Amino acid sequence: MDAEQLRRIVEAALLAAGDSMDIPALQKLFDEEWVPERDEFKAALEDIEADCRDRGYELKRTASGYRFQVKEQYAQWIGKLWEEKPKKYSRATLETLALIAYRQPLTRGDIEQVRGVAVSSDIIRTLHDRGWIRSVGHRDVPGRPALYATTRQFLDNFNLQSLEQLPPLSEIRELSSIDRELQFEEALAEGKAEKQSGDAEKHSEDSEEDRGDAAETDDADRLDSDTEQAATEDSAVGERVDNFTERDSALAVQPQTLVNENTESTAIDNEESPES
Repeated sequence: MDAEQLRRIVEAALLAAGDSMDIPALQKLFDEEWVPERDEFKAALEDIEADCRDRGYELKRTASGYRFQVKEQYAQWIGKLWEEKPKKYSRATLETLALIAYRQPLTRGDIEQVRGVAVSSDIIRTLHDRGWIRSVGHRDVPGRPALYATTRQFLDNFNLQSLEQLPPLSEIRELSSIDRELQFEEALAEGKAEKQSGDAEKHSEDSEEDRGDAAETDDADRLDSDTEQAATEDSAVGERVDNFTERDSALAVQPQTLVNENTESTAIDNEESPES
């Protein structure tokens, strides 16, 4: 079998498979007496990879083998072929996955100790169902907690051939520091906005308090004036009462009562006036 025909067979197999295929899987496509050597497959794969450089797709090597995939720069257009939007994972889920990837194998308790919060069972189940983590054993301690590690599918989904291709932790720490700085700047801006809003509210409250003091002063002046007027009326009525006869003494109480009711009504109205 010549190299050109082998290249076309490998190319067709990768297109039809729709998933990664390694060299042993490709060798199974041939009869035992006609199985090409590994070097022949590698040469064919290199030719295919070179041929894809000017195309919209590429030959990508992953932990499980080789596969065709759309180049990253065209993802925003190709993604519209599927109506279903990709699932978004919470920050807690991604932090748990990162800890397992960098420190595997480790238990759920180890993750909780690093993150400082409890790890939900839904997070572990989500990563399990996605095929990104698996249980690789149990720690020999009371309770025998499960030890978790990443899977080959995790490497395939993130276009990695091995865990050594994970970005160094130093780069992640730099990104975290930038994130903290950005959050600090946002918090500072929010603090300034809250301070300005608080100053405006305080100014408004001071103005309302000044108006309230002025209204109370006016009410007090009116109350003093009404009290003086009521005292004058009491004096006049008192003189008239003295001139009443014993027969009219029962009626002498009514003018006084009327004056008192008028005085109380005036005071009540004056007390209610600031609220109006």
